[in-house]
Amino acid sequence: MTTTDGWTAAVRDRLAPGRLLPLGAAADGVWITERAARTVLDRAASAVRGVAPGRLRVGSDPDAGPDPETEDLDSLPVPPGGLPPGPLRITADFAAVAGRPLPEVAEELRSVLLVAAEDGLGLPVAGVDLRVTALLDTAPAAAGPAAPPPGRPSPATDDPVALAALRVEGVAGVTDALGPPVRRGPGGDVRIELAVTAGRHPLHVARAVRNAVTAVAGGATAVTVLVSELR
Repeated sequence: MTTTDGWTAAVRDRLAPGRLLPLGAAADGVWITERAARTVLDRAASAVRGVAPGRLRVGSDPDAGPDPETEDLDSLPVPPGGLPPGPLRITADFAAVAGRPLPEVAEELRSVLLVAAEDGLGLPVAGVDLRVTALLDTAPAAAGPAAPPPGRPSPATDDPVALAALRVEGVAGVTDALGPPVRRGPGGDVRIELAVTAGRHPLHVARAVRNAVTAVAGGATAVTVLVSELR
């Protein structure tokens, strides 16, 4: 792969929404794009001294047993491209900078990622797998915080479900990155896609949105929330 190919792939990976990751428990009915989750996790990793973060992914934990809470998912359908509710695992590459023992650096990075995932986002992370890709004599030149991917303007809507969500504190706007902002299924289920204000807890905001939407979506058999952005 050429340098240009590698740069193009990195940009494509950063701009792509990625998988939809479950937030909280199965009963919460909330998912977040992997891209949005990475903005929080990458920032946390970058703050660890002696670490130059690399590629980071979040997926289902292959070692986790069946979650009894997921047995009754008929009322909370998993959105297309979404991972089913259950434990997740973070896999992260990083380069280690000389000056700190590698086990100490790895343990701090693992701890920081777990806290950011669980306390900062609400991701049910069961473990973190780390891979050292390089040993550096000096830290690479600081490039500054990465600019967020270009956001899409919030679509105009007069849908009562969207308006109810927009009144919830912490909602930055409804979005249509993955489909229409509000989708009503043939079985009466309702799915809303939105952006959460940066610095607010996505799971807490999404739970409040579900309550607000449920109150106005009379007869809805299920309400699910997709968090596509943090802005």
